[in-house]
Amino acid sequence: MADGGDINAAEIPLESVSVEDVTRRDQIAKDLRGHWETFLLAWSDWRFKAGFLILFGFVLAGTVGVWLVESPTYQDGNKWDSPSYFGENPLGTDQFGQDIAALLIHATPDMLLMLMGGAVFATGIGAFVGIVSGYKGGRADEILMTLTDTAMMIPGLPLIIIVGAIWEPTSPILVGILVSINAWAGTARSLRSQVLTIREEAYVEASRIMGVSTGSILRKDITPQLLPLILVNFVMSGRGVIFNSVALYFLGVLPVEGVNWGVMLEKAYNAGAVTSPQLYYTVLWPLLTIVLLSWGLIMLSQGLDRVVNVRVRDRHEGGEAK
Repeated sequence: MADGGDINAAEIPLESVSVEDVTRRDQIAKDLRGHWETFLLAWSDWRFKAGFLILFGFVLAGTVGVWLVESPTYQDGNKWDSPSYFGENPLGTDQFGQDIAALLIHATPDMLLMLMGGAVFATGIGAFVGIVSGYKGGRADEILMTLTDTAMMIPGLPLIIIVGAIWEPTSPILVGILVSINAWAGTARSLRSQVLTIREEAYVEASRIMGVSTGSILRKDITPQLLPLILVNFVMSGRGVIFNSVALYFLGVLPVEGVNWGVMLEKAYNAGAVTSPQLYYTVLWPLLTIVLLSWGLIMLSQGLDRVVNVRVRDRHEGGEAK
């Protein structure tokens, strides 16, 4: 400070904030608010709530449940113990004396890993192909859509069985990728059709005129608009993983070592449980578990359809307004 009491401007610390940083923070905050509002809109649908809670229950079973319930052994009970809902083996035991409830719980983590691995693979590849193809157009679009159509024409299950018999993966994530080997094609097609419309929007055209790179446009302008649709495809891809993986384990294409719902069905079938009414529970409980997880994913995707499908959303909001 000078003798006369004047403040020296050089001594005042000034922090400069670029307009770009402010704009980016505002955009991030706006996107977060938009995603939260999207979640609340979906949460107002009972189907989304049901699907979300069911999936959350399976996540708890696959994380906390495996710590609370001991790993199944051959000494859990007698062979073919009937369900004793308030006893030591509430869902009964199998032909090896293993507790069925413990088998179901300890098979959940691998199933969730398969579901996650397959859904991430199918949705990731499909989103990349669909977004790039729809935005770039021209030669790139022709090549990518030719690959997509080829993948869609190949029968899925026979291809999975052949590759699985040759490869014989043991990692749950790799199994999930295997059973989703051509599931990405439908996602690519659906996203491409949306990108063809989005790329003509004024804000995308403005970014192109300003010289923004293609990667930045795809990442910041186009992909955020597709997130709800990508999420729906992610959920439906996970549902496909469930059925395909269980089918492969039941048919014996994949190694039957370890605990798996498909392996449980395969062992029960080989033991004659399908033709013996007294042993219904050894088939019933794995089937109900598979159906419940699949139904939860269906409810989740139908609830998300209210967010993705504009006509459904407008009809819903119109009904609420009345």
